[in-house]
Amino acid sequence: MTSVATLGFLLLCCMAFAIHASDPGYMKFRDPQQPLSKRTRDLMNRMTLEEKIGQMIMRDYSIGSLLSGGGSVPRLQATPQEWIDMVNDFQKGSLSSRLGIPMIYGIDAVHGHNNVYKATIFPHNVGLGATRDPDLVRRIGAATALEVRATGINYAFAPCIAVCRDPRWGRCFESYSEDPKIVKLMTEIIPGLQGDIPSDLPKGIPYVAGRDKVAACAKHYVGDGGTTRGINENNTVIDRHGLMSIHMPAYNDAIIKGVSTVMVSYSSWNGLKMHANRDLVTNFLKGTLKFRGFVISDWQGIDRITTPEHANYSYSVLAGVNAGIDMFMLPFNHTDFIDILTDFVERKIVPMSRIDDAVRRILRVKFTMGLFEKPMADQTFIDQLGSQAHRDLAREAVRKSLVLLKNGENADGAALPLPKNAARILVAGTHANNLGYQCGGWTIAWQGLSGNNNTVGKIEKRINHYLIRNCRSF
Repeated sequence: MTSVATLGFLLLCCMAFAIHASDPGYMKFRDPQQPLSKRTRDLMNRMTLEEKIGQMIMRDYSIGSLLSGGGSVPRLQATPQEWIDMVNDFQKGSLSSRLGIPMIYGIDAVHGHNNVYKATIFPHNVGLGATRDPDLVRRIGAATALEVRATGINYAFAPCIAVCRDPRWGRCFESYSEDPKIVKLMTEIIPGLQGDIPSDLPKGIPYVAGRDKVAACAKHYVGDGGTTRGINENNTVIDRHGLMSIHMPAYNDAIIKGVSTVMVSYSSWNGLKMHANRDLVTNFLKGTLKFRGFVISDWQGIDRITTPEHANYSYSVLAGVNAGIDMFMLPFNHTDFIDILTDFVERKIVPMSRIDDAVRRILRVKFTMGLFEKPMADQTFIDQLGSQAHRDLAREAVRKSLVLLKNGENADGAALPLPKNAARILVAGTHANNLGYQCGGWTIAWQGLSGNNNTVGKIEKRINHYLIRNCRSF
């Protein structure tokens, strides 16, 4: 009886699907029962060249793929609901297009959801690396994903897996360590952000577990922390063996863990701009490492291929596309990009296969994220922004990331170890009573802000007794 009933149910389902598939309005790419590859192929077969190039553009406050640059907000001290309303309004614009392809919205959530008022701010990567605690970093990733989703956003430009080799580099605070082994260890933040990758998923396939997770971005590919004299966006002079052994291992680990996107560095390797480096982007990242997500430029990254910037934009577009970049951050000149790339394709200077590779990768990530089924943000996670549980986690991270420096062997009047009965410790300097300075860069604005009123937080007025009791020279 049960077998007959089950068979009848299966036949009914098959008949319903057959009727559905024969519907003239049926679109295979909208059917979640279809394999991802078939959905992607069906959608791409319907797309015009203009629509394909549109998928390759990430623009500040445009329709398509969007980003909030550091400090870009709906308004100062905007609420989660205001963020959600803004993101949903943009998404409605994308869904009203001919094919209704949903957008992906990205933001620099690099130490918590740091652009957003009242969000939990976690220690920067340099502090988290000092903890040597990948489980802690993973939990921070999961908390950050929830807070990003609390504002309706689904894509975080994190983690930065640079290996800072010169402390003069102004962005060393974004690096977990000068030791590539530690940086590799800290890629555990990726399954925190995106969820645990299924054991049977092939290497390189992007993965986002659900609506409480976000797409992650490993950056900045590759060698950004090894530039000469630590000059930002400068030249990393190192042989291939050095590049592969120092700066590349964390990327391989990120890809194994299903990272959805990789961002290209402004810097150069032995004189060649990374945004124009086909060997490392197409041949190695996509070929050797088998990365199947999409490669994204940095903010106006292709403009900086030439010196001065934007000096020969046609060349920059050609070099960036042919290098293997799939999505481009174009905050200001997206129409020029569209016109130039369209002309290159029509004149067969850029092969259509290169465009299709980029679009296929972008759509793969969007399908994986479930955007075609549930494109709109919702209110589910609003209470996660700045939650007490996340603030407790941040306090744990602060405790574990504290580093006590050792006095030099010839220091006069050694101060360490501190006496156990010390009554008071003076905390002095410009950062002593300044929440903005203590939070650092990428907090509300991309270079950080001074003052105690830019976001909500607490400055501890005294040193915890636990720390005084356990101060030791080492």
